[in-house]
Amino acid sequence: MVQRVSQILRVWFLINDLVLVGLAWLLAYYVRFASGWIPVTKTPPGFAQCLATLPVVLVLALVAFHWTGQYAIDRLRRLREEVLCVAKGVGLLGLLMMAALFMTHDPYNTRATFALFIAFALAGVLAFRRVTWGIVRHLRSNGYNTSLCIIAGVGRVARKTATALNQASWMGFKNVGFVDDEANPLYNDLDRLGSFDDLPALIEKYGVSHVFIALPLSRYHDARRIFAILSQSMVDIRLVADAPALAGLSFTMSNLDGLPLVGLRESPHFGLNVYVKRVMDVVVSLMAIVMLSPLLLLIAAVVKLSSPGPVLYRQERCGLNGKKFKMLKFRSMKVDSEAKSGAVWAKKDDDRKTWFGAFLRKTSLDELPQLFNVLWGDMSLVGPRPERPEFIEKFRKTLPNYMARHAVKAGMTGWAQVNGWRGNTSLRKRLEFDLYYITHWTPWFDVRILWLTLFKGFVHENAY
Repeated sequence: MVQRVSQILRVWFLINDLVLVGLAWLLAYYVRFASGWIPVTKTPPGFAQCLATLPVVLVLALVAFHWTGQYAIDRLRRLREEVLCVAKGVGLLGLLMMAALFMTHDPYNTRATFALFIAFALAGVLAFRRVTWGIVRHLRSNGYNTSLCIIAGVGRVARKTATALNQASWMGFKNVGFVDDEANPLYNDLDRLGSFDDLPALIEKYGVSHVFIALPLSRYHDARRIFAILSQSMVDIRLVADAPALAGLSFTMSNLDGLPLVGLRESPHFGLNVYVKRVMDVVVSLMAIVMLSPLLLLIAAVVKLSSPGPVLYRQERCGLNGKKFKMLKFRSMKVDSEAKSGAVWAKKDDDRKTWFGAFLRKTSLDELPQLFNVLWGDMSLVGPRPERPEFIEKFRKTLPNYMARHAVKAGMTGWAQVNGWRGNTSLRKRLEFDLYYITHWTPWFDVRILWLTLFKGFVHENAY
């Protein structure tokens, strides 16, 4: 019988969770009342009272951790899910303890003690779990504790699934092959073991415990058929939805009265996240403007002396939700350089550039005035580079999901730029990196991109 959870790991975590919670309870008493680190203004409860309450703590810990699914161990669980699960379990434990001690009028009920207890329990349980999972994943990466699987399908989705499982070797999945009713001449390199009807026999032969249904959306009827074929087999069945390629942004699951809802276009840039990013933009751009003001004035003076015309160039671009704004740049080309040609991309050895403008564009110093666009709220420090409306009308018809780039503010730098996709490079690769950034955004991701920009984002061979 296929085990949904590892019983050994489940018992291991259960025992150690109780030990760590007990230690956290005792440590909280010591730090609060016996260490002398925190002033004690009233007569402290005796240590015997702390020990007498310990069994209640352990019982409530068992209840809280079970209710929050802390022992539903899954190979596919990621770090953020583990952190959230442990936080919910420890938080519920704290609430249950406060309620229990309040009802019994226990003198041990102090806010400082509970804060210390929750902090110690959260840190201890989470640290122990990460160490344990680190060891388990290391063993799985080296071939131990593996689980055999079969991928249903021999097309693009199946290949991406196999590649992802191979790259995430820490999950411990080992693919034995693929099944499909018909061979795909475009994917002859995939090891096809048989048809869908052969799945029960193949599961028996290889001892398979997981089946991944990796079919395009157009073959939904085949997915239902595979599920019917496996209805008598004791294997875990997972459907690999081809929706992310269709959506372009994040892929989320929710529930509506028993009906699974799949979110195809949901950006993490909402609610508190928007304010966090805006505060970062204002603070950093303001600091940069002040610190770089001598350089900005120097560049402005050289631009003015090197060629006739204004210092700044205002160009219409599209940002958040496709809204148009005037993006600022130091002028690097001759005045009215597009009067005859219209909107065109700059090219290598472009004769429209001034001698100083060529230097500015090569070093990206012409982009510095966009710090004011960031300060005003038109742009962000980090995000997809803003494009001109004339080009957007063309790209939106030829590049699927191109308009998803406008789900966030345009940026001075971005994930695509620091990975080399700027200037005269592949539009598809730029779009791929932009959508990855939108989907995986965090404030720390922005900090990482800004740091990489200092070393990779200014000078580039394709920047004309």
